[in-house]
Amino acid sequence: MSPYSRKGKLTECLLEIYPKSCTCQGKELDCDGLNLRSIPNAPPNITVFSLQKNRLRTLPAFVFRRYASLEKLYLQNNQIRSVSSRAFSGLHNLTRLYLSHNHITVLKPRVFQDLRWLEWLIIDNNRLIKISQKSFLGLQSLVMLVLLNNTLHELPRKSICKGMPQLNWFDLEGNQIQSVRNSTFLGCDQLTVLVLQRNALSLLGENTFSPLKKLGELDISANKIQKLPLNIFQNLQELSNLNLSYNPSLSIHSQQFDFLKSLESLSMEGIEINNIQNRMFKPLRALSHIYFKKFQYCGYAPHVRSCKPNTDGISSFEDLLANVVLRVFVWVVAFATCFGNLFVVCMRTYIRAENQLHALSIKSLCCADCLMGIYLFFVGAYDLRYRGEYNRHAQLWMASVPCRIMGSLAMLSTEVSVLLLTYLTIEKYLCIVFPFSNFRPKRCRTFSVLTAIWLLGFAVAFTPLWNEDFFGNYYGRNGVCFPLHSDQTERPGAQAYSVAIFLGVNLIAFVTIVFCYISMFCSVRRTGLQTAELCNRISKEIGIAKRFFFIVFTDALCWLPIFLLKLLSLLHAEIPGSITSWVVIFILPINSALNPILYTLTTRYFREKVRHLLRERWRRRSELSEAAASAAANGAVAGTAASAGGAQSVPPSASQGHAKVGFTSSLIWLETFDGKTSGATVASTTIVTTNGGAAGQAMAGAATAGVAAATAMTTTGASGATPRSSSSSSSSSSTSTVALCRFSFLKRFSNIDQIILPPPPPRGT
Repeated sequence: MSPYSRKGKLTECLLEIYPKSCTCQGKELDCDGLNLRSIPNAPPNITVFSLQKNRLRTLPAFVFRRYASLEKLYLQNNQIRSVSSRAFSGLHNLTRLYLSHNHITVLKPRVFQDLRWLEWLIIDNNRLIKISQKSFLGLQSLVMLVLLNNTLHELPRKSICKGMPQLNWFDLEGNQIQSVRNSTFLGCDQLTVLVLQRNALSLLGENTFSPLKKLGELDISANKIQKLPLNIFQNLQELSNLNLSYNPSLSIHSQQFDFLKSLESLSMEGIEINNIQNRMFKPLRALSHIYFKKFQYCGYAPHVRSCKPNTDGISSFEDLLANVVLRVFVWVVAFATCFGNLFVVCMRTYIRAENQLHALSIKSLCCADCLMGIYLFFVGAYDLRYRGEYNRHAQLWMASVPCRIMGSLAMLSTEVSVLLLTYLTIEKYLCIVFPFSNFRPKRCRTFSVLTAIWLLGFAVAFTPLWNEDFFGNYYGRNGVCFPLHSDQTERPGAQAYSVAIFLGVNLIAFVTIVFCYISMFCSVRRTGLQTAELCNRISKEIGIAKRFFFIVFTDALCWLPIFLLKLLSLLHAEIPGSITSWVVIFILPINSALNPILYTLTTRYFREKVRHLLRERWRRRSELSEAAASAAANGAVAGTAASAGGAQSVPPSASQGHAKVGFTSSLIWLETFDGKTSGATVASTTIVTTNGGAAGQAMAGAATAGVAAATAMTTTGASGATPRSSSSSSSSSSTSTVALCRFSFLKRFSNIDQIILPPPPPRGT
């Protein structure tokens, strides 16, 4: 057998006599898991003795006396309850002692006094209730003391380091220590790591850590500390790692960290810092890592290289919008919202609606929805501006005027849209449920309601900007400047205002809309449309109501998550940032993008009007194309005839060799009434060109031929019509229209200088 194991350690046993049930490697004896109730006899020259996972209950006096060469002793996972004050006598060379996972309750005075070379003492996961200064006397070389997960309620009043002058690492995590006195760590000059995590600390003296001039790491997280003395860290010039996390009631002074010039890592997770400001972290020039409860706090330490959490779901340490999906959606929804609503406004302006007041309300709603698209455009633009370095500008951005204006626009869009939908729903409700009532929207009433809604929307949106003392930075709670999520740092006035809007005004509006639509459809079903007159009267109202039902349905899909989110934030529930980001970027604006499709593009009236316009445009194009083709075919003949018949020419210029050719042709005035031609009158016009010779004659001929063709077509179309008298023409002048037939083919001649038109002939001639 090779004397070396695979790890390169000596495997050949160098002990002469040892218990057969144990394992020997070199001078190391392993007696783990043998259910031993007492310490077995072993050769005196052993250096490592492992007795883990046995049933040892006591360590009597002098039990290890004969093992003077022992360097490491492992006694973990036994049932040791009692340790004699002389149990470790004679272990003058021991450097490691492990007593973890036992049932030790008391450490007797001077129990370790012979362990002058001991470096590590591990007594974690026991039942220690109390320790005294005398328990650790004699540990002149001790570097690490671990008392993790015991039940200690207090530390010694006098210096615990009196018998451990070289103590470097002191771990007291997981106990029940309530306070630490100023004298506890006197003499601990070499201490570099102190762990007081997961205790019940509520009080720390101002000079508690003053003796620890070499302290490099301090962990007082997960305690009940409410306030730290201002100068508690004054002498910790070498402190590089400070953990204050999960002290939920901790109040931190703005000058708390002024003395920590060497601090590299600061952890403040689980702490609401109500008074957070840039000045708090500005003195920490060496700080490279910082940990907060909220991503928003990272903006107050812009010089720190790494900050956690590095995102709130909306923004990240690098970018205003945290991920690619949000960046794409913000532009898509912005374009869809703006151009969709602008298209509806233009089309409803161009196409004359039967109900002008209803159309006015819808155009007003489109304008409100368009503001949401403008808001999203600004979000996308500032995301591009701060790409890769957002945290450096986060606080300046959220406190800036553009951010507040953006938030106000989004709030204005939201509130005006909600109020307009409520008004339109109530209007339809009254028309359908009470069809015989005299209620019909009047122009004055409609203008008054729309004006009041917009004024109320402006008041709701811009009021938080006028009283910063009461509202704080109402819109600057996140990178997208929308006040959806409340937290404990929000001022009470701002929180109450937000709740009043989202869970007051908007929720009442939503309930009103739902009630109105349920009542409308119940009323229609109950009446059964019994008469044709009633059917004709309210059929159009029902069509509008159906269309608005889908609008309200999409509003419900948008607003129900918002109501739930606001309620959870009011109850201080933890809401993942990714949910908030999707609500603000997608769910809230998507309704503004869908509204144009729902209330205009899908309506029968709008579709019929668009089809009619397209047919008319196609018909006119066809007629003009045919007229131009006919004129071109007869142009040469007509041009020759016109030249021979008396076209007036202007003597050519001697210097340029060009001549102006003038000719007279006919221009047709058509008077129409009720879509029928009632008369035709021919007037004279003069066309002046700058092209002489055959080309000029050809153009003149083409023009004349076109006029003649139009005249003939008009005469044919007017045959059988009886000319009206002047009185008849005068009486119907308000409904008549006069159409001037303009020949598009004349526009093809780029060298026509002037078309001289005479005044139109009087009516009835």
